[in-house]
Amino acid sequence: MQEKAPYHRFKDFLDPQADRFRILASLLEELEFGFSAIVLGNLRHFFVLPYRGQRFSGEPPSIVLVAHYDRVKGSPGANDNSAAVFMLLEAAVQMREEGLRNWLIIFTDKEELGPGEGIREQGSYGLAMSLQETFLKECRYYIFDACGTGDTLIISTMADHLMKHETGQGAARTRQQVKGLRDGALKTARKLMMDRVLLVPTPFSDDAGFLRAGLAAQTITVLPSVEAATLASNLRNKPECIDALISREAQAASRKFLIPETWRSLNGPADGAHRLTPKHYNRVVKFACELCRN
Repeated sequence: MQEKAPYHRFKDFLDPQADRFRILASLLEELEFGFSAIVLGNLRHFFVLPYRGQRFSGEPPSIVLVAHYDRVKGSPGANDNSAAVFMLLEAAVQMREEGLRNWLIIFTDKEELGPGEGIREQGSYGLAMSLQETFLKECRYYIFDACGTGDTLIISTMADHLMKHETGQGAARTRQQVKGLRDGALKTARKLMMDRVLLVPTPFSDDAGFLRAGLAAQTITVLPSVEAATLASNLRNKPECIDALISREAQAASRKFLIPETWRSLNGPADGAHRLTPKHYNRVVKFACELCRN
């Protein structure tokens, strides 16, 4: 694992007894970002700005990069979602060095749901409901989740399935906004001449809560190229693959084999640092920075 900032705190973040909120707050302070912990109920979300002491003033941010910092109890949470948190921190350092100021990063709490919980219990749902009442509702939201293992950028199309049965003007507007976000992601990947990019459905992320609250969001994730190719094949030839991705029951049953191994290892003890591929981190970091340049 890389030892340069911010990765020098990565091992601490994965410790089973880690107070991840406290470590992240300490790291943001060390890196001299402006940040606030926004408390909604019993959840704490970080809002991160380029400079210490900075407040929303003048020109508001046009783009918001999102990653959840919570993890399932009993899991190291290396890929889900510690790696993306640290990649966005690295991207933030680079963008600040370039003088880019049009961005905001949000590290969300409670992306992971417990037994019997639904999307409205997800932290991103309550957060998005609050954001709808602010000037931030007009921002472009990109969610980075499970970005630490692999070399193939996955631009999720799960929003299409989440909103399949939604009707009304609000739903139509959100669909159009999601399309714009997806087009922006594809444009960014082409600009960077990225050679491994795939549009496929992915498991639920913070996009579920955002979309349920009527706020458009686009999820970005990563898979190893072999797993990405197999997933694309399964989606073409095995209709039940969609159910395996979106249904907990299907994931626990015979369809589980349709889910890429990287995603099967999430939310459990197998999600350790040994599965990560740091040599590919820069692909995601560059992608996040380029999104903010456009």
